[in-house]
Amino acid sequence: MIRVLVFNEFCHERAEERIREVYPNGIHGAIADFLGKEEDFSVKTVTLDEVESITPALLAETDVLIWWAHMRHGNVPDEVAYMIRDAVLSGMGAIFLHSGHHSKPFRYLLGTSCDLTWRESDDEEILWVIEPSHPITRGIDRAIILPAEETYGEPFVIPTPDKLLFIGHFAGGEVFRSGCLYERGNGKIFYFQPGHESYPTYYNEQVQTVVKNAVRYLAPAYRCPSACPQVRHIKDEQYVMHAQSEF
Repeated sequence: MIRVLVFNEFCHERAEERIREVYPNGIHGAIADFLGKEEDFSVKTVTLDEVESITPALLAETDVLIWWAHMRHGNVPDEVAYMIRDAVLSGMGAIFLHSGHHSKPFRYLLGTSCDLTWRESDDEEILWVIEPSHPITRGIDRAIILPAEETYGEPFVIPTPDKLLFIGHFAGGEVFRSGCLYERGNGKIFYFQPGHESYPTYYNEQVQTVVKNAVRYLAPAYRCPSACPQVRHIKDEQYVMHAQSEF
């Protein structure tokens, strides 16, 4: 089983009726619902009110963290953000959705402001597939068409992605690096742009396919805490004999 933890601030849905109508069980509930239908996923959720429950022990039991946030980035304690950073460096996968680009864990992992341009004008978005052979884009044709989304635009102040999987094009003319893949330490990171709270984006089957593919791709094959140990010479006879005795 791939163990998935879905984080959502769960602020918009409680503060605004129009958002609650779109996501009555919260964005985390909508994401957990479609992920939970997969036989190889085990899904838990956590909201900002429960952020203190994010501990090293919980992250050690999480293969992939999915993070949606917007209104309250500053309310996430630094120590939690650093724990998430360290868990990714140790091998945990992390998916940051939409306005999660400004979250503390994402910025601490990428080391830049992650600023961008934006507007809310109900623009149609076409998400063009750049890497059709990549596991994350499996099952997607040339593009995903979303009737309306919040417009994001360049410049997007991020390091050059290791792989760019999607480019978003909006009706107003903007283009945006909408699907960015990174490796940090032993872990993988995927940023996926669509998912503004006022649009039913997470009910779109193609968007769901991308998220499910990303979970499977980011699940760690190797996990080890980041460290800087002093080691013995590889040709040290006692060391070699000790290492061989472990097998």
